[in-house]
Amino acid sequence: MSSLSPLNNTAFLQQIIIAVLGWSWIEYLAVGLRLARKLWRGMADEGMYEVLEYETTLELKNKLGNKAVFSKRQKVKYLQNNIIAYQDQAWGDGEILLDYSCSPGIEADRYRPDQKTYILISLREEKQKGDMDEFHIEWGIKDGFLRSDEQWGATISHRTHFLKSQIIFPKSRPPIQAWAVEQLSNKKHLLDQNTTQLPDGRWLVQWETKRPRLHENYIIKWEW
Repeated sequence: MSSLSPLNNTAFLQQIIIAVLGWSWIEYLAVGLRLARKLWRGMADEGMYEVLEYETTLELKNKLGNKAVFSKRQKVKYLQNNIIAYQDQAWGDGEILLDYSCSPGIEADRYRPDQKTYILISLREEKQKGDMDEFHIEWGIKDGFLRSDEQWGATISHRTHFLKSQIIFPKSRPPIQAWAVEQLSNKKHLLDQNTTQLPDGRWLVQWETKRPRLHENYIIKWEW
């Protein structure tokens, strides 16, 4: 294999400079748009799937806060071919992941490299790019909410189009005050207008947002 001599290299660079200087503003714009699209695709294509809808519900079963159930629904669209597994994650105080259940798929493995526990769900079939699934996941929590001020949240680890978080309080112990917190961007929203009493007497706090930011932690904090 031969390489260009310094002279040939100089001539080649001169030809490139002449060609670029001869471009019209339309050609510059076209190249810029192509580069922007490539950059956007690289930033937006996070992982094996995107989340179209993400809804979480934490129900505090009694006024002591020692019994709770967490459930979530995620509607996802796969971004790659030959996907056979889905990864869930969980964290929190007390005993978590009690009576874990998921649909579709079955739990295949569980590991905890740090404060989070990761659950590998076997899909039992092969998914292709463009396929969609709606996951329904639920687990129990023991001794997780024993303080007068508590919190629960969701971390956005994939491109997500819609997020809704709900917390249900027992009739005998409603929330005194609640906030939605965007941790990384340091934003806080008072949820007085988002608190209602359900027909059976329980209390509901909810918050939602469109296109939540990637890697942001969306937390509901409350006093009760």
